[in-house]
Amino acid sequence: MPVQQLKKFLDEAGVEYMCLSHPPAFTAKELAHHVQIAGDRVVKTVIVELDGKMAMLVMPATWRVRWDRLSRTLDTDFVDLADEQEFKDRFPNCEVGAMPPFGNLFGMSVYCSEVLTEQPELAFAAGTHTESVHMKTGDFLNLVQPMVLNQGFVKPGAKKPAWLAKGRRRPDDVETGLTGAAGY
Repeated sequence: MPVQQLKKFLDEAGVEYMCLSHPPAFTAKELAHHVQIAGDRVVKTVIVELDGKMAMLVMPATWRVRWDRLSRTLDTDFVDLADEQEFKDRFPNCEVGAMPPFGNLFGMSVYCSEVLTEQPELAFAAGTHTESVHMKTGDFLNLVQPMVLNQGFVKPGAKKPAWLAKGRRRPDDVETGLTGAAGY
């Protein structure tokens, strides 16, 4: 059973979702392995501190944060990984590291990698390391209303676009990070 607050929220919204039990998964990549779903469809939830306020980043399990690009995209001087001891009380009844990507339920802004929004469905920890929720991406986006970013995230090992590999800027690049190649 997912954390009660999440289950109630999803039920009241009338969205379809499926809850699965599985062996303990302490990372999003482990969750992808246990539920046999592509890592790009499993949500990695990262709690960060932005100018002294907690916020939530959500991205595919196979991706990572590009801190320099994220800071520039969000136009902030300070973005850092939050300390688990500082945020664990904000997620009642959730195991640390198994927080569902619904920052709006916990009083946090949510920033979502654009590439995650391109998946038809998502899976994520449901408040424990042994349960996950699977739902349509469109339902997730409608319920959470995250700020979608195409800068600040990168898939390790991904080939850089030719224009970037040569150190050039694309003509349509803007400093907002809302255009351009995702993650670079």
